[in-house]
Amino acid sequence: MLFHSSLRKELARTFGATLVVLVTIVMTMTLIRTLSQATRGSVNPQEVMMVMGYTVLGYLPPVLTLSLFIAIVGTLSRMYGDSETVIWFGAGRGLSSFLRPLFGFAWPILLVVAGMALIVWPWANAQTQELKDRYGNRGDLERVAPGQFQESASGKRVFFLEKDSADTKSGRNIFISTNEHGKETVTSARSGRIVTIGESQFLMLSNGQRLETTGKTQLKISEFQEFLNKVGENEVGARDNLPAKTRSTRALFQDPTRMNLGELSWRIGLALGAINFVIIAITVSSVNPRAGRSGNLVFALFAFVVYFNLLNLGQSWISSGKATFLAFLIGLHGTVFLGSIFWLAKQHNNWSFKDLFARKRSTARA
Repeated sequence: MLFHSSLRKELARTFGATLVVLVTIVMTMTLIRTLSQATRGSVNPQEVMMVMGYTVLGYLPPVLTLSLFIAIVGTLSRMYGDSETVIWFGAGRGLSSFLRPLFGFAWPILLVVAGMALIVWPWANAQTQELKDRYGNRGDLERVAPGQFQESASGKRVFFLEKDSADTKSGRNIFISTNEHGKETVTSARSGRIVTIGESQFLMLSNGQRLETTGKTQLKISEFQEFLNKVGENEVGARDNLPAKTRSTRALFQDPTRMNLGELSWRIGLALGAINFVIIAITVSSVNPRAGRSGNLVFALFAFVVYFNLLNLGQSWISSGKATFLAFLIGLHGTVFLGSIFWLAKQHNNWSFKDLFARKRSTARA
């Protein structure tokens, strides 16, 4: 019990330190990417921190899994390097005896990973998508920066204006170029304001000129005191075609399309992979006390990267119909589980392929 207590304390310290470092790295990378999206107009600059927070929250399941994996590998490798495992083995306990204290420490983290992968991940993605859609569906005058040419939400118009008020519903010196239904129209006005009629938004232009070109020869020029121009519809909150990553796990089960099953395999794979990584960490932690531990840690990180790349690959295969949902889950996670258990049993019993072949030969001769 004293050994288990000291092991859990060291695991907690290592896990906490690793989690802080990884979360800091993820937050930095997410902030850079979110700022890049804000400069391209995909994210509201005033909501950068909210988008970053939701994104980091969605990335926590693999971050928690990697932190737990590094904590176990680092702790057990140190015990091998300091010959503390000699005492453990001298007491008649084998390598497989680490499973109980390690899972005793890891089970709350495994539950958090499963809960976040199945519940928090789609919720965070839905919140991020809602912020982007709300900003993307704002009024055309609201999306235009003063003194800059900007496309409308539909991509069929180009706007230019100078804003002379603090609100986002009016502007002056307006220029609009439209290419729609085979007609190219250029409209200019001294001022304009946004008005809402029903569910549609219109731009009320004042004191301007309209140049309309049809084909290559027909040209029509007109002047107006007031002109009503439709600039977009109030589509904020339209959620008809939600991406699979924003749908709840229950909704994915109720609508088992290829895309939904691919997303479902990713979420369930995060939970199953976290369990397998605890066993894998035990098998890759055994090192020669006279050798360094860096090579062992590099191999462990390589195994983690390969496993998660296989999760992404499996999601793509299921979405494209190259693999079935159950076959992939059993094939990947079941194979990794049985392989890690066999490798752990080999190290626990000090098996070697040479001894196995020698026993087969002796049995065949007898």
